[in-house]
Amino acid sequence: MTEAHFRGKHTLRNADSGMCQMKLLSCQHHSRQKGTITVTPETKPSPAPTTSKELHRHRQAGPNLATAVTLIYVPLHLGGSHRGVSMGPAAMKVADVSAKIEKIGFRVAREVDINVPHSVCWFEKNSTGKCVPEIAEVSQAVADAVEGALASGTIPITIGGDHSLAIGSIAGVSNHFRKLNQKFGLIWFDAHGDINTPDTSDSGNVHGMPFAVSLGQGDPRLVNLCGFAPKVEAEKSVLVGIRAIDAPEREIITKTGVHAFTMRDIDHLGLGKVTDLALSAIGSDIAGLHVSFDIDAIDPQVAPGVSTPSGGGLSYRESHLALELLAETGLIRSIDIVELNPAKDTRNKTADLATGLILSALGQNIL
Repeated sequence: MTEAHFRGKHTLRNADSGMCQMKLLSCQHHSRQKGTITVTPETKPSPAPTTSKELHRHRQAGPNLATAVTLIYVPLHLGGSHRGVSMGPAAMKVADVSAKIEKIGFRVAREVDINVPHSVCWFEKNSTGKCVPEIAEVSQAVADAVEGALASGTIPITIGGDHSLAIGSIAGVSNHFRKLNQKFGLIWFDAHGDINTPDTSDSGNVHGMPFAVSLGQGDPRLVNLCGFAPKVEAEKSVLVGIRAIDAPEREIITKTGVHAFTMRDIDHLGLGKVTDLALSAIGSDIAGLHVSFDIDAIDPQVAPGVSTPSGGGLSYRESHLALELLAETGLIRSIDIVELNPAKDTRNKTADLATGLILSALGQNIL
């Protein structure tokens, strides 16, 4: 597929990209230099943990870092037409996600199963989005669960299910930080933009719209979840790994000012540099990060169990590296793992990979 070329504020698209990179790096507050982590200008750097014991102490001593998680299982399949994605949470349970999280020193405070309606109104008169009432109902339940988990001092990990669940998870995160009068950043890993609206989508599938909804564009029943919009600022949002973009999405990305890093950027610069640039683009005036990780960001040869595979994606190590580097900032407050489809998987290979990604996002390192 032809690589999309954007003109976003922090994308790298022309011969002057080196200057752009230097400008971004000059204002970077999230850095990794000689084993130290600087989270904000006011925080003194501390040695990076190198053993599991040091990692545990690092989590306890870090800025507002939780040592417990809440697992939120969302077998949502209404956002697209691909059978099998609703089995994603069950596959993660088979992969023993809860026990593996506890093995690296976190406590699983609670496990929540979100109910998804079986009877749906697939098409609605005067609506081009499919299953919007049902997705809105599920999204509110997810938002409540995520906000409750954050309020209780845990890290909500929302496991899907299709990516339309992010409408609810981001709404819950946003409502939490809004009440505290704080900002948060969004890093969205995906092969696709997921930034269509009902007016631009050919399929009407809502799993191609959650990013747009979170930015305040789309069906009002989804956009106004929790009573306000947008849920996240475009300048605090980053797309990473995109390579299969619809033409209208290119225009939306450019107009909104969302920061976008394509697979071409990753091939050219390396995933480590792109992660640095993503953090720089978001800025240091945030209280936390929400990481929404669509498994199809990874190359299908590595992660076959997804609904909408797209070749030329992240490698096994690139996907882990990105989350390890984000974990080192101490800023991850909530996580989505989505679009796992066991019906297309091989011996639960992709569920095992997804479980490992969660562990990397929580701070597990090789040593």
